[in-house]
Amino acid sequence: MPYNLNDLLVIGITSRALFDLDEADAVFKREGIEAYREHQRLRERDILALGTGFSLVENLLRINDQVQEPVVEVVVISRNDADSGIRILNSIEAHGLGITRAAFTDGRPPWPYLKAFDCDLFLSAEREDVEQALRNNRPAALVLKTGSRSKGSELDSEVRIAFDGDAVLFDHESEHVYQTRGLEAFNRREAELAEVPLSPGPFKPFLDSLARIQRKFPAEKSPIRLALVTSRAAPAHRRVVNTLRQWGIRLNETFFLGGVDKSGVLAAFKPHIFFDDQLTHLETAQANTPSAHVVPVTAQPVLPFDEVGPALGEPASKSADEVA
Repeated sequence: MPYNLNDLLVIGITSRALFDLDEADAVFKREGIEAYREHQRLRERDILALGTGFSLVENLLRINDQVQEPVVEVVVISRNDADSGIRILNSIEAHGLGITRAAFTDGRPPWPYLKAFDCDLFLSAEREDVEQALRNNRPAALVLKTGSRSKGSELDSEVRIAFDGDAVLFDHESEHVYQTRGLEAFNRREAELAEVPLSPGPFKPFLDSLARIQRKFPAEKSPIRLALVTSRAAPAHRRVVNTLRQWGIRLNETFFLGGVDKSGVLAAFKPHIFFDDQLTHLETAQANTPSAHVVPVTAQPVLPFDEVGPALGEPASKSADEVA
């Protein structure tokens, strides 16, 4: 009987998102692929330092220790070949990560294999791979360089994940109104559509998978704690609350910041990763918070105000998943 990944939370992560491979990557860019492979072979017993995605992976995998059967699976999907990938596998073992599955593509893009592994999230240090994954309706984000990390410094009894709202958990329509029409038009539209649920954004499937794990535990003992950290404020907050109610999802912490810098709240929440589509927010957060960019992959059309969303009382537009 084949091992079934369908009911698990599956994270696909590249080696550069999991470990610090800056030195090896510099060799590749400077001297080419053969020099890179030799560099990795000569250092295959040198354990790699931690990358931005390490703390998230480490703490998610620890959830498996709390249940009778695994609920989380992590797959390393790397552009290395298996030979030069030995250093990566050695580092996984040395750091005690419960990762047993890996794919080495020898330079080919990793994103086509996300469906084969039923990945609920893909983390990469390559922008093009993230864009391709998002275009294929897979939640994906570009990990950003974060301050130095040491093993165990973020080992915790819970996994904390923070999300931006518009263009991450929710679709891009409201964000587009703000960008093209300004705050007043944005607030007016959101107040008018307060009872109309927002359409799902690219990370809604990942949120659903996390919520499925949360439901396996009593609310007060859940190993996953989720936060929404949004620049929205009153009156635009009502539509968010109503959308989450309609989805049947309860976030543990919600912050309507009204344009206040997000880094202060994130420093207090201490997420193992923060997802946002706006680099201006990520630039202030990434120094102390593991952060990942949900790369915008489509240029949004400029629409008249009365055409940017559903009319009051009409259903929100379908997501790409629903249309497909």
